[in-house]
Amino acid sequence: MTSRTMHTARDRIVRALTVGAATATLAAPLLVGAAASASSAPAPGRFSTTIDNPYLPLKPGTRMVYRTTDGDEHGREVVRVTHRTRVLDGVTVRVVRDRAYVGGSLVEDTRDFYAQDRRGNVWYFGENTRTLKDGTVTSTEGSWLAGVDGAKAGVVMEAHPAVGDRYAQEDAPGVAEDRAKVLSLDAHATVPYGSFDGLLKTKDFSPLEPSVIEHKKYLRGVGSILEKEVMGGQERLVLVRVTHS
Repeated sequence: MTSRTMHTARDRIVRALTVGAATATLAAPLLVGAAASASSAPAPGRFSTTIDNPYLPLKPGTRMVYRTTDGDEHGREVVRVTHRTRVLDGVTVRVVRDRAYVGGSLVEDTRDFYAQDRRGNVWYFGENTRTLKDGTVTSTEGSWLAGVDGAKAGVVMEAHPAVGDRYAQEDAPGVAEDRAKVLSLDAHATVPYGSFDGLLKTKDFSPLEPSVIEHKKYLRGVGSILEKEVMGGQERLVLVRVTHS
């Protein structure tokens, strides 16, 4: 939900699903906090597709609808946690579908892949993303999969986030290198879904787009409710409704 990488418009607007990192070197992501770095992910048997992290619960059948704006452009995002799974880098992962619409037309269709380790950290194992125009796929830029071409999974949400934590969400050099830092555990936001205090707030960025910084806010039991570019753009995403089936 997800949201997200930041190298496509969809990923800068939504990646309903993320917090990230700073690194000592791009080749060896450093994580400060409860989780482990992408270079030392748990063994495959220590992951589960039951993802119940309070800040990023991904229960199959959940559907989240977001309103998006980018200057004068308006759209919506529909994120659905599917019942589907697949195996990536030896790990069975949950498939989450993320569709972006502008003016009623589908402009991006992405499958994101997640799993949760035994400590409760949520890991991001990649994405298959398709950019469309008039129903035709024009690009798959930004797609990556853990275990392919040297890419590794990264932590997208800590089990126990703390202010100051920094971590790498993605480790696909030159393709997807999102990072984030925990800024607050007591943030406030008002969105169409409601008005809330006690939110997790993160700063998200990428060395691939150093001029872009995004702030995201997460509600316990729901996930991402607000994402906003604070440098390098005007994109904004707000949660409108959540349904379960």
